[in-house]
Amino acid sequence: MKKALPCLLLFLSLQCFAQGFLRVQGKTIVNGKGEEVLLRGMGLGGWMLQEPYMLQMNGIAPNQVTIRRKITELIGDKATARFYDAWLANHCTRADIDSMAVWGFNSVRLAMHYNLFTLPVEQEPDSTKNTWIEKGFALTDSLLDWCRDARIYLILDLHAAPGGQGNDIPISDRDTSRPSLWQSPAAQNKTIALWKELARRYANEEWIGGYDLINEPNWPFEDPSSKNGCSEKNNRELKELLTAITREIRKEDTNHIIFIEGNCWANNYNGMFPLWDNNLVVSFHKYWNRNDEASIAQFLKIREEQQVPLWLGESGENSNAWYTDAISLVEKNNIGWAWWPLKKLGANNPLQVPAPEGYAKLLKYWRGEGPAPSREEAEATLMQLAKALRIENNKLHRGVIDAMFRQVRSGEVRPYVTRTLSQQVIIYAADYDEGRSGISYSDTESGEYWVATQKRTGWNRGGQYRNDGVDIGLCNDSLTNGYYVGWTEPGEWLEYTVDVPADGWYTLSLRAREARPDSLGVVSVLVNGKEMGKALALGTASAGAWQTVKGDAIRLARGRQQLRLLITRGNPELNYFSLSPVKKKKTKEHKAKNDDAQYRNATDEHR
Repeated sequence: MKKALPCLLLFLSLQCFAQGFLRVQGKTIVNGKGEEVLLRGMGLGGWMLQEPYMLQMNGIAPNQVTIRRKITELIGDKATARFYDAWLANHCTRADIDSMAVWGFNSVRLAMHYNLFTLPVEQEPDSTKNTWIEKGFALTDSLLDWCRDARIYLILDLHAAPGGQGNDIPISDRDTSRPSLWQSPAAQNKTIALWKELARRYANEEWIGGYDLINEPNWPFEDPSSKNGCSEKNNRELKELLTAITREIRKEDTNHIIFIEGNCWANNYNGMFPLWDNNLVVSFHKYWNRNDEASIAQFLKIREEQQVPLWLGESGENSNAWYTDAISLVEKNNIGWAWWPLKKLGANNPLQVPAPEGYAKLLKYWRGEGPAPSREEAEATLMQLAKALRIENNKLHRGVIDAMFRQVRSGEVRPYVTRTLSQQVIIYAADYDEGRSGISYSDTESGEYWVATQKRTGWNRGGQYRNDGVDIGLCNDSLTNGYYVGWTEPGEWLEYTVDVPADGWYTLSLRAREARPDSLGVVSVLVNGKEMGKALALGTASAGAWQTVKGDAIRLARGRQQLRLLITRGNPELNYFSLSPVKKKKTKEHKAKNDDAQYRNATDEHR
């Protein structure tokens, strides 16, 4: 009995945690218990397939095969193989998956390159057979183990299909010197065979969330003027291939959802209906457009007409404000989502890979702007880059995660840095509160909408520190946290939460400079929406030079207060402001001298 009890408890525990296969039920996705599941996921882009922009290599290489060729030219075949082994070992680990579970994600979308699983068509020793490469399956097995333990669904996504599935070369690592997927029956047969093999291996795995058959097809089947298939009317070849893949999968696996994507980067579904399987989900991708009902209207119509669930299978590469609005939109319409990507050399994703020392020199050489590094130097830099991929070496952008989860459900702000005014406090301008656009800050441009407007806007013009609409650059002042808020315009504002221990008077001083020599920067101070004291005016001599401007003493009540800096004139650049408690309100003349002395002493002590 004593021996049987632990086994019984383990069995009951496993039964309690078991969810069963995800499946389609009408217009929703449910688990094995019949409970509705709204997928909230992240795409593992850059791991099995390097896209040049993720390595800051736009204009240097069009695809991964070219990236690898350039690396090989520098360090040789053996060192290149060592680099790619380290890349695959470090980019995604158990710690990445565990972190995503803690942050709130319930799924991951694995962007797979076919060449980790099977040989290219032209390299097969026997054209009637397929050679399976265990490297890709072993990586997927490990990932599945981590996902199972973290209770996260794993969705397999064929991101680079044999031959390449479109004219957008980077996303599929297409070699344009060879036939594309749509021009090669052998590549299509290999794609079908790969999915059949995946289905055979994973048919009984409940934490596999489904199979995303072909990522973002973009091909002109009948209309040669439509380079990426956006004006195609029939998409017959795409439907035939997806149907053939499904048919072979179902010979091995009747358990898993199949996700399908239309032409034109998963946005053109002309000719794709009626559907051919009762466990299909229609996936669409959404980038750089408006976050309104009109932007997803065509897919809502498909859902109603076809009685099929929808999934926003890929989105991202924008500002936090855009993320909050997009996720709010799709969740309001009961649509799950997967963001893109988890990490790269860039700041608008949860994790940022830091560029190692020497990487800029390497990029300059590849751009033809500098000398070639030595073989040893290049290999050392690339191995440092591979090491930088590990999550413990990444920079966490908690604001991105906050925008994707908390801000979707709450309009409240929270302090980016906790501040208590027990003594003089330096508050850096770039450390404004965390929250939605229009609540924690207001900026003229808070996202990229060029697909809708045909006009590039952007958000953080300086590209530093945070992913909001606030424009942040690198600061060279003597006292700094490394960043300043710039590119300001009248009407823009930043809000800061401060904890005040007792009612009292506080002297506010602003460290700033005017961006333009012919302009006069003016900043107003508001507490809980009410303007306090006189506005802070920067002299014209402040253009290009940091200047400390002292304001009036302002009265703050005990408790948590919201302090706002409002740009009322000019284009001031803001480093920090300070608040110093004044024990007793004095005459204006006495108070000004006392405040000035306190400020100098406190600043000297801080330095």
